[in-house]
Amino acid sequence: MKKKVFIITGSRAEYGLLKNLIIKIKRIKNFQVKLIVTGMHLSKKHGSTLKQIQNDRLKINYKIDLKLKGDSSSKVSKSIGTGIELFTKIFSSDKPDLIIILGDRHEMLPPAIVSLIFNIPVAHICGGEITEGAIDNSIRHCLTKLSHFHFVSSDMHKKRVIQMGEAPKNVFLVGSLGHDAIKNTKFLSKKELEKELNFKFQKENILVTFHPVTLEKNTSKKQFKQILLALSNFSKMGIIFTMPNNDPGSKPIYDMIKSYVKKNKNSKFYLNLGNLKYYSCLKYLKYILGNSSSGIIEAPEFKIPTINIGDRQKGRVQFFSIIDCKPEKKSIIKAIKKADLLYKNNKLKNLKNPFYIQNSSTKISKILKNIKLENVIKKKFFNNFKMYQK
Repeated sequence: MKKKVFIITGSRAEYGLLKNLIIKIKRIKNFQVKLIVTGMHLSKKHGSTLKQIQNDRLKINYKIDLKLKGDSSSKVSKSIGTGIELFTKIFSSDKPDLIIILGDRHEMLPPAIVSLIFNIPVAHICGGEITEGAIDNSIRHCLTKLSHFHFVSSDMHKKRVIQMGEAPKNVFLVGSLGHDAIKNTKFLSKKELEKELNFKFQKENILVTFHPVTLEKNTSKKQFKQILLALSNFSKMGIIFTMPNNDPGSKPIYDMIKSYVKKNKNSKFYLNLGNLKYYSCLKYLKYILGNSSSGIIEAPEFKIPTINIGDRQKGRVQFFSIIDCKPEKKSIIKAIKKADLLYKNNKLKNLKNPFYIQNSSTKISKILKNIKLENVIKKKFFNNFKMYQK
């Protein structure tokens, strides 16, 4: 009898990492794979990225609308409650043998919580990472403790998951799925990309993605204003903005981007670029600027520096191409000048992604294929980390 495996995706960024894995898992003969789409995929404000999944011809079995109508803490919290109710309804009528989730977004809490109550094993990807400035940090650790199998991107992350008490035999070092996603992308040419984006690339270009720092109170507007003031010093550069996610505090950033682009013809914003256009853009950039995890995890693949602003990503494993700075105009300009030195001194040609392990999605699918789900021990025993170190 085939085992039901549900894969859950809530955003463009996370789907981009999962896509190749979904395809590979669907090829496992004794698995009946179902795809659940939720979160920002169903939001018009964030580009309705459901269409991207449909264009990839992947069957969507369930759509779960979390009814998130704003970016306030109360509305985000209510959306989690809505998610719990809707996942309960699905798992009551179509109970999976395993669910697969990735990352640290609040959209992943409902399926993980409901799986706990329904005694369903959970496989979690990207545990053990740290982002000190965001509530995502706590959500990620929470998902780790709700999960039974852990697929991590580095040895340090593996040690952290085990340090949290998880059984070493269930923690698998597989590398970052970002490399697989990039490797399997047929990039658009510059001419094709300009046509798709209706944007003329300049001699030098920068991509800006900035999300709220959710563990700071009402700093989004103030910090993003400093970013825009810094960008005014680079008026000859082409500037591409991607919109923030749906975290509390995102609306001021959203509004400021729209206002800036109206006044600055060298810039343009996009609700969501999608994986193909996003990765193709990275080939023609001089810098990534903001506080997105993509600037730390994926940018090194393209040998471009990242200006990492503020504390949202603080604690992540970083390479020398990641230049940290404060969310202040002078600090941002200084960081950009440091990035220029990397080019001037020809440092970037040897840039390698610290999370690279070949064929990450294949490794995960093979491990899952060999797990006997009917024998999964769902009791959680706290592993002694000191014993493991010895």
